Amino acid sequence: MGLVRHGLYELVQRFSRKNKQFTLFVIDALLPPLVLIAAVIVAHNGTAPFVRYPNVFYMLPAISLIGGAVSSWLGLPRIQLKSYETTAVLRTGVYAAVVTLCFAVMTRFALPIFPVAGVVIYGLMLFLLSAGMRTAMFHILLWVLRQGQPKHRVLIYGAGTTGVQLVAALRSHERIVPIAFVDDNTALHSSTIAGLRVLPPSSLKTLVEQRDIDRIILAMPSVSAPKLARLTRQLRGMGLTVQSLPSFSQLVGEEELIDNLSPVVPGQFLGRAQVGDTLPQGEEVYEGKSILVSGAGGSVGSELCRQLLHCKPRKLVLYEVSEVSLYSIDKDLRDLSEAQNVEIMPVLGSVTDSRLTRMVINDHAVDVVFHAAAYKHVPLVECNPIAGLANNVLGTRTIAEAANDAGVERFILISSDKAVRPTNVMGASKRLAELVVQDMAKRSRGTVFSMVRFGNVLGSSGSVIPLFKEQIAKGGPVTLTHEDVTRFFMTISEAARLVLMAGSFSDVQTSRGGDVFVLDMGKPVRIRDMAVQLITAAGYSVRDADHPDGDIEIKVTGLRPGEKLHEELLIGAGLLTTPHSKILRAREESLSELEMASALRALRSAVAVGDQSAARDVITTWVHGYQPPMSAVARR
Repeated sequence: MGLVRHGLYELVQRFSRKNKQFTLFVIDALLPPLVLIAAVIVAHNGTAPFVRYPNVFYMLPAISLIGGAVSSWLGLPRIQLKSYETTAVLRTGVYAAVVTLCFAVMTRFALPIFPVAGVVIYGLMLFLLSAGMRTAMFHILLWVLRQGQPKHRVLIYGAGTTGVQLVAALRSHERIVPIAFVDDNTALHSSTIAGLRVLPPSSLKTLVEQRDIDRIILAMPSVSAPKLARLTRQLRGMGLTVQSLPSFSQLVGEEELIDNLSPVVPGQFLGRAQVGDTLPQGEEVYEGKSILVSGAGGSVGSELCRQLLHCKPRKLVLYEVSEVSLYSIDKDLRDLSEAQNVEIMPVLGSVTDSRLTRMVINDHAVDVVFHAAAYKHVPLVECNPIAGLANNVLGTRTIAEAANDAGVERFILISSDKAVRPTNVMGASKRLAELVVQDMAKRSRGTVFSMVRFGNVLGSSGSVIPLFKEQIAKGGPVTLTHEDVTRFFMTISEAARLVLMAGSFSDVQTSRGGDVFVLDMGKPVRIRDMAVQLITAAGYSVRDADHPDGDIEIKVTGLRPGEKLHEELLIGAGLLTTPHSKILRAREESLSELEMASALRALRSAVAVGDQSAARDVITTWVHGYQPPMSAVARR
């Protein structure tokens, strides 16, 4: 039996489209004479008319030719069996009616005793046999094709209109076999819809095991995306492949995705007016200069590079340790720099590499350095303190010394609000980097060193907005470390513009540098409020105790090791003004040259041997206000 099925499958596979059309044409040509014989026998209760009226035999080839001609005219052989539906049935009805009409005319001459009822019987038999033959052939063909291919047994989740239409479409597929419906509506349970049983979700696990189900299709386009995402995760947990069917309004373009209807603009969460889109002053400081940006592929570094292009520097050196990030920013800038006549020079390497750093600064005659390279993800640096301190502190010392020795005009460090009374290794490493730059300012050979300190940047790789959007897209929950946690926020473009302006102020304020410029970021933003705004902007509602039917849950996970409830921007008290209202200057305490040398010596020793405890001792000793998290104290 298996050999027979395999042979039939091979035969069907060898049939070309023209062969199939010819077969259907032959059927349409042979059915009219065959039905004529059957109709005569039925109408006259026997074969006597064939003896009394031999002219009937001349009708057979004639009606066959008419049947074939009408079938070709209506295009019936060109209709695929799997596409044989309402329109095709109507064409078959027209075919039967035309052939029957011709048959009625012919019988007046060749078979005058043939009753009118016989003509009606002929028409009905021709129509039913023509349509039935195609339906039977399709099911036989489908059976044969399913023998030679692996089958996917699927469940349809949702027994509504979409689910029923989906089943109708899947029945004509040779590899997909719909097994049953699953629906949350208790009124439909145990009923039969479109030939399939409707079962409750509680029967899913048993049904999957008993019927060998390997995938499930969600046919519930009216259900919100978060609920679909939660259901998808549950079903995938059972080992099923889950696919979702869009609504028909989405397929024809009447309904777009929620995120397209409500785009999220990062600046809408600031709660304050943003800095203008243009650089009001300071452009002349960078015009015609060779400028190096370390960490050029990062969020802030890449935006600095884009805005520096408008200042028309002579050369822009992109210093980046990540090959992928460097490739991306180099490609973007080359497209933008054609009209600016700026030379773009990508350099792949780390700021901790002293030889490469000095060579790059000297070979490209660098005039200005923006040092944005840093490991900045708090949890990752907390778990990898040696790597974080080596990159953020020793890397800063390396590039600052190289800049000073080469006589670079300006060196601007991009710092963080987490450097103020830090409670984590990342913040402590940024404060140590500030102390390094302050120390270099005291021993400067002409280079003006300064730092720009600001809070979180909206839309950056470490920002909560991309994380929250990803969690919302998955159906939640949106994770929050604390109900009352707040942060200072600024958009990437805003931060980059103010950094460029602050860098131009350095030698105006003081000839020896060492300034800490603090960006005015307005009032801190409550992260929970931001999460609620994002959920609402995406078209969903918050699910909590008061709103159990909401779409997205906000889940509080607790503060992570080293994470503050509220960030600060100032170590000491008092700020001095600058030529721009959004940029303030702080004069803060620094380490003596001897203290700085001792701190760096101890840190280099700890990094050399990979001693995490010794590395933490360095920041505990030399970073004012550092309070290690309890987990770090326990490890020691």
